[in-house]
Amino acid sequence: MPVKVLMVCLGNICRSPLAEGILASKLPKNKFRVDSAGTGSWHVGHSPDKRSIAVAKKNGLSIDDQKGRQFKTSDFDEFDYIYVMDNSNYNDVIHLAKTPEHKEKVQLILNELFPDENVDVPDPYFGVTNGFDNVYQMLDEVTDIIAKKLIEKHS
Repeated sequence: MPVKVLMVCLGNICRSPLAEGILASKLPKNKFRVDSAGTGSWHVGHSPDKRSIAVAKKNGLSIDDQKGRQFKTSDFDEFDYIYVMDNSNYNDVIHLAKTPEHKEKVQLILNELFPDENVDVPDPYFGVTNGFDNVYQMLDEVTDIIAKKLIEKHS
């Protein structure tokens, strides 16, 4: 059974689809499954934001086939690791946790890069022109660390 990792942001069209695509590209597909979800329901069934698709393509990845979905409480049981993009998402997901074990699965993604600093991955949706490039670079750097840890732990 593969190790399952879930990436979570607000709408599941900007940050978490990028995080999903980047991390999945760094892990053996036969041992790991990466997915993404949003805490909100606005974009359920939609493709990622065209700017996320473009920045992924520019970096050699395709996230075109992803479809937005909303985080659900059953995700706590289905996934081994849940990485959230910002403190607001973290609070929303933790609020749905029913057990201490569920809460232990959830962490802010950038805490892998900046331990215990609780730094947010900025939401590029309404941001500056190069916001998607900046988010890609952040996620690329942090997923290097996550991939290395996961491979070491589960090999």
